[in-house]
Amino acid sequence: MLAAWTTPARFIAWLERAGGAVHTSVARRAGYGPGLIARAVEQGLVQRIRRSWIVGMDADHPTIASLRAGGRITCVSALARIGIWVPPGASADPRVHVAVAGNASRFDSAGLRVHWGKGPAPIALRAVVEHPLNVLFHVSECLELTPALAVWDSAANKSVVSAAALARVEWRGRRAQELARATSVLSDSGLETHAAVGFRALGLGVRQQVWIGGQPVDLLIGDRLVVQVDGAHHLDKTQRRRDISHDAKLRLMGYTVFRFDYQQVLFDWPLVESTVTMAVAQGLHRSDGR
Repeated sequence: MLAAWTTPARFIAWLERAGGAVHTSVARRAGYGPGLIARAVEQGLVQRIRRSWIVGMDADHPTIASLRAGGRITCVSALARIGIWVPPGASADPRVHVAVAGNASRFDSAGLRVHWGKGPAPIALRAVVEHPLNVLFHVSECLELTPALAVWDSAANKSVVSAAALARVEWRGRRAQELARATSVLSDSGLETHAAVGFRALGLGVRQQVWIGGQPVDLLIGDRLVVQVDGAHHLDKTQRRRDISHDAKLRLMGYTVFRFDYQQVLFDWPLVESTVTMAVAQGLHRSDGR
């Protein structure tokens, strides 16, 4: 029932704590009745979506677009929200990825990438964002294999879901089953996954996060060839100095060290591949150097 102390301002504060988007049935159960909600709408404090959803005036485009479609935010549109690495190509497509029920109809799909497939995890009827497992399922059906694996590795590395749990899920799709078998917590970032997949495609033996010289290296090819991959966090000057010091230590220990950045790994792979294959051809990956 509507509590006597409720005001539009208190409702706004509650809405923000609830994530900024709620169904009116949820609001009513919390004590905020239709009259109060109507006043908040009239005062321009909140906006109503599809009659039954209330969102704050600062609600982002994916939230509004998914609610208008009667669906939930999923796939690459949901990754940053749940703490998973976002592939660089995702921002090139402005469409919002939305999961809808198999029998959904009467919604405008303009500007949306609609996912009809049902993921393995049950999800609350009034949820705004898909369950992480369902997000990964849609990623498996939407992205190419390598960026999809990078996303799944990120989910495991960030402990959004464990690699062991992924392997036990009853995945419906072949791609999802393949990704679950391949997922590892060893990649510190999606960039490392891209690099590891690329080198293994060349038939190179690659180990990840091997401790050498007091800290882990990103990739170790053979016994002596170290490949370090610089993501966004390497822009920090303190981190950069630590990287340089560690590289120097590795060289004094007899390792060959290559360091590639985000742009090179994702958009100039031929350069990375050429450099590493030339090093292998010279035997720099072997302990004897021959």
